[in-house]
Amino acid sequence: MNEAVTEHDPFVTLSSQTAYQNGWIKVEHQEVLRPDGSPGIYGIVHFVHRAVGVLPIDKDGCVWLVGQYRRPLKAWSWEMPEGGVTYEEDLEAGARRELHEETGLIAQTLVKILEMDLSNSVSDEVATCYIAYGLSKGQAVPECTEVLKTKRVHFLDLLAEVALGQIRDAMTVATIYRAYYLATTHQLPSELESKMLSHALLGRSDFNPDRIGEE
Repeated sequence: MNEAVTEHDPFVTLSSQTAYQNGWIKVEHQEVLRPDGSPGIYGIVHFVHRAVGVLPIDKDGCVWLVGQYRRPLKAWSWEMPEGGVTYEEDLEAGARRELHEETGLIAQTLVKILEMDLSNSVSDEVATCYIAYGLSKGQAVPECTEVLKTKRVHFLDLLAEVALGQIRDAMTVATIYRAYYLATTHQLPSELESKMLSHALLGRSDFNPDRIGEE
């Protein structure tokens, strides 16, 4: 692993220019010499924001998901709450903001569990993912570009959906597997682990799928 840190860029950049830019991304076009010495081009997408994702787990071990239509894929996608945080904003504060905007949920505790590089062959986008618990419900305030639905799925059922390929969003998939690893190796609060890894609460006669909160 340490050897990779010292490796140099095998491409030689001959020229670079901005091909396209908006408030979210900048596309850089490079003329390069490839590692074998032949001429070529390289495109890099620079992101203005850092990506954050929050896996909100309630008192019954259920995860709150957000559904929306993803235009690049031309498909509907169920995901954990996600969004962008500027480099000037505190990451955790930005994660809390995105969670509240998309679901109305307010978390007592956030735990950072994962950092990722996304599409690293063409993009410098980085992501930080959290588990949120100690939840209370408020009013969602989605952005004008968002048409969202929410649903609640027990963690084990969601894990099964991920394993079957029914949940495809990269940050959600990675965070679910990471959360499962942390729960099964007892690196999360014991009460949270037990709720995540047991369906027992779902069989209670007083179980209400619309309940939320820790009290």
